[in-house]
Amino acid sequence: MALKPFHLISFTFLIFLLLAPFGQAKRNTASDKNSSPFDFIKKLKGCHKGNTTKGIHELKAYLEKFGYLEYLNKTHANDDDFDEILESAVKTYQENYHIKPTGTIDTETIAKMTTPRCGVPDIINGTNYMQPQKRKHDPSSSSIHTVSHYSFFRGSPKWPPTKTHLTYRLSPNFPTNAVDPVARAFQQWDSATHFSFSRVQSNQNSDLVIGFHGRDVRGDDEGFDGPGGTAAHAAAPPDGRFHYDVDERWSSVPDPNAYDLETIAVHEIGHLLGLEHSSIEAASMYAYVEHGLIKGLHEDDIQGIRALYNL
Repeated sequence: MALKPFHLISFTFLIFLLLAPFGQAKRNTASDKNSSPFDFIKKLKGCHKGNTTKGIHELKAYLEKFGYLEYLNKTHANDDDFDEILESAVKTYQENYHIKPTGTIDTETIAKMTTPRCGVPDIINGTNYMQPQKRKHDPSSSSIHTVSHYSFFRGSPKWPPTKTHLTYRLSPNFPTNAVDPVARAFQQWDSATHFSFSRVQSNQNSDLVIGFHGRDVRGDDEGFDGPGGTAAHAAAPPDGRFHYDVDERWSSVPDPNAYDLETIAVHEIGHLLGLEHSSIEAASMYAYVEHGLIKGLHEDDIQGIRALYNL
């Protein structure tokens, strides 16, 4: 039976209403892919001590996440007051990344802070690994101490002298195109150290385990934060966990729009062996990474691992 004109118009309008939200959702999803969990920092340009600006509490959370800040009074950790403690943390961050330590959220600081990076903190429990001779920035001191080289986790955890062969397994459903890049990354460390590595089946016990995880990482203290934030993280010896962020775009071949699987693996394996972050940008152990960036082991990485193990 043919639809009457009124019913036909009503039916068409109903279809339009039903489809409209899906089109909007698709556009929002595309927009979200271009955003970063660190983008809030851009709105804080020019902020400095004495300011009370909406969003400063997020900056505090960022600096706490990466080890630069710890408030004993949790109320201050969640407010938007740019106090002396926050200024000191910003200065320490700026020192580590060779930015003039003004304590102000300037253009150069924003550019660095909004760059995707490794999820492993630069400083843990008050210990500044990137400046081993300068544990914290002293707000009362005008002198700046920087050490531009490799660093170790607090206490210098490492594998015992008798443990020179490490086995690794890939988690179930590990992407096929990521298997060879991980193997090549291990080979780089094999060639530069006294370690050797071999892969075992995913159902076998191993010293190291590598997988792709999202916002909720089982067995982790903290999951990932979505696209554009932390790209991967790994634990110090003898923990052995190394996770890629499944929400990022990855590639096994050069791709200006994706992270290089082997480059990230080289960095995270460095953590598995006991290296912390380096303040040398060319080093594989530098904390920040960008799409299309390809790195191999740098002399600083090699010197660091040899110093840790007295090679």
